[in-house]
Amino acid sequence: MSIAENLNGLKAELPDHVELIAVSKTHPAEKVMEAYDTGHRHFGENKVQEMVAKSETMPSDIRWHLIGHLQRNKVKYIAPFVHLIHGVDSLKLLKEINKRAKQNERVIDCLIQVFIAKEDTKFGMDEKEVRTLIASTELQELEHIRVVGLMGMATNTDNTDQIKSEFKGLKQLFEDIKASDTPKHVEMNHLSMGMSGDYKLAIECGSTMVRVGSAIFGARNYPTNG
Repeated sequence: MSIAENLNGLKAELPDHVELIAVSKTHPAEKVMEAYDTGHRHFGENKVQEMVAKSETMPSDIRWHLIGHLQRNKVKYIAPFVHLIHGVDSLKLLKEINKRAKQNERVIDCLIQVFIAKEDTKFGMDEKEVRTLIASTELQELEHIRVVGLMGMATNTDNTDQIKSEFKGLKQLFEDIKASDTPKHVEMNHLSMGMSGDYKLAIECGSTMVRVGSAIFGARNYPTNG
C-alpha cells in the first residue's frame, strides 16, 4: 500500500479525539510530501537537525512536533517554528525553551515526558518530579511556554499487560493533574502515548495523541556505515 493509503486507513480507524502525529524521521521530504498531499499537517521528528532541514524546504503550514530527546543547546534552532515539543524532561529545559521562545516573540507548547518504562534507555521525569514541577513557582514565572499535557513511552516488550499498566499509570497522573488547581501556563489537553506497535492499546488506555511512523512510511531508512 502507498503512504497515502496507509495514512488514510489509519486516520479512518482513529477516534475523533485522537490526534495522529506522522513520524517522518529518516524519511526524505518527497515521502513526507506524499502524506502532506492527503491533507495531513502534523509531523514528528526525533532529531533537531532533520526537522530544521525539512522545515526549510517543505510547506510552512506543517505543524512540526519534536518527539525525541531535546538538548538545551539545540532549542534555538527549532524555537522559531516548532508546534509542540513532546520530550521536556527538566525545568532547565523549560527555562531554555522559554528564553528562546521570548526571543522569537512566541509562546511554545510543551509536553512533560514522564518515565513510565522498565528500561534505562528512556528519558523522562518520575511522577513525584512531575507533580513538583507543575506546582513550582519557577514554572509560573515562564511566560513564553505552555505545558499542555504529558508524554510517555512504554517498555519495548511483548507483554501487553505491562504496557497497559504503564499507560494506565500515565493516564491516572494526567487526570490527577487535570483535576487539580493547575497554575497558569498549565493546561492538561494532550496525553501523547502510543507508537506503531502499541498505539491501539494506548488509545484504549486514554491516549489523545499517537506517534506513528513505520505503519505509515514503512521501515526507516537508517544510514549505514562503510
